[in-house]
Amino acid sequence: MGDLATIFKAYDIRGLVPAQLDEDVAAAVGAAFVEVVSAEAVVIARDMRASSGPLAAAFARGATARGADVVDTGLGSTDLLYYASGSLGLPGVMFTASHNPAGYNGMKLCRAGAVPVGSDTGLTLVRDRAAEILAAGGPGGPGSGEVVERDLLAGYAAHLRKLVDLSGIRPLRVVVDAGNGMGGHTVPSVFDGLPLEVVPLYFELDGTFPNHDANPLEPANLRDLQKAVLDKGADLGLAFDGDADRCWVVDERGESVPPSAITALVAVRELARHPGATVIHNLITSRAVPEIIAEHGGVPVRTRVGHSYIKADMARTGAVFGGEHSAHYYFRDFWFADSGMLAALHVLAALGEQDRALSALLERYSRYRASGEINSTVGDQGAALARVRAAYSGRDGVTLDDLDGLTVLGPGWWFNLRPSNTEPLLRLNAEAADEQQMAAVRDGVLAIVRS
Repeated sequence: MGDLATIFKAYDIRGLVPAQLDEDVAAAVGAAFVEVVSAEAVVIARDMRASSGPLAAAFARGATARGADVVDTGLGSTDLLYYASGSLGLPGVMFTASHNPAGYNGMKLCRAGAVPVGSDTGLTLVRDRAAEILAAGGPGGPGSGEVVERDLLAGYAAHLRKLVDLSGIRPLRVVVDAGNGMGGHTVPSVFDGLPLEVVPLYFELDGTFPNHDANPLEPANLRDLQKAVLDKGADLGLAFDGDADRCWVVDERGESVPPSAITALVAVRELARHPGATVIHNLITSRAVPEIIAEHGGVPVRTRVGHSYIKADMARTGAVFGGEHSAHYYFRDFWFADSGMLAALHVLAALGEQDRALSALLERYSRYRASGEINSTVGDQGAALARVRAAYSGRDGVTLDDLDGLTVLGPGWWFNLRPSNTEPLLRLNAEAADEQQMAAVRDGVLAIVRS
């Protein structure tokens, strides 16, 4: 195996199997994780990839070699793992590569209560200790720990349905595209008995993703869902990514709904239950989000992009909810963790509690025109950012900040330009009051970046 630094990312572990990530590495990580978090027991879950079962078993061997027990919940979504960690009070590990292609796999780690483990909160320590264990020939064993299998799917479904009441909604027809991922496993249990007519797309668990990549952020991966919504006359469509922690929404016209609109919708619902509460949004969600939060008596708090930052700020502020542009949604009542399924239930409840179509319901949450995220390959990220900074510094009515990359705010428009952590890319998000102004801002920044 090569340097573990290539697979240990800012928020998780992810790499090609077996070239970068194999069972020896998984066993070493299991032993290292138990040591770093001082765990007497850990809970694990896995997605449908062919390599997930062997990697999970290897991790369990490493953990039990260090004397820790392992609660194996089997197949599950990432938010099911968070439910397991929160409800059992145990550190947890999810074996998944989320929306990555079939050749990849990985691990998402958390402390007890679904508290995230990132590069600055223990993941680097796990990496370094795992490297030492590998260099010593592995964790050894067998140890005194035991592996116990436990099915938590029913408990997970019941918990989510306690958080969002759908018992009185009107009947809805919903197309669900699971992308051959874990949504095909969790949706039937969560939606069972609700007044929903579910039209399933690609519910068969298949880690080779034979129909399309399980990444709803890519518009091409939504085409089958959009067509099915129109063909079936559905009220809406839902698309889950591979590990089903993200959910993308399509309205009754087959139009993609920006996650910022979903963030605003759920924020309003949560503020109705918790007046005056704090709501987190990352810095590239629509400007409409903090406006709507404030208009409904909430306290908007702006944070960096990335789930570890969102979760940390939610815990620090006691925020009731948080949303990201990437269709990650976080809930205080769900251990501050993200759940695409819980966001989907909120959308279904909001739609079913009134008689309008989804597009009409969401009109008030979509106020501006956004560019979407645009990537530019650059040889020197710092130099390109400096050029953009120089071009906008000192302009009347324009302010700059450096919370995450460079954010520039002008009269009626803003943009954020931030570097990728893993690739030689700059990511641009721009927004303005209308399409013409947004295009002018977008094209002006790209011209400087790509010059």
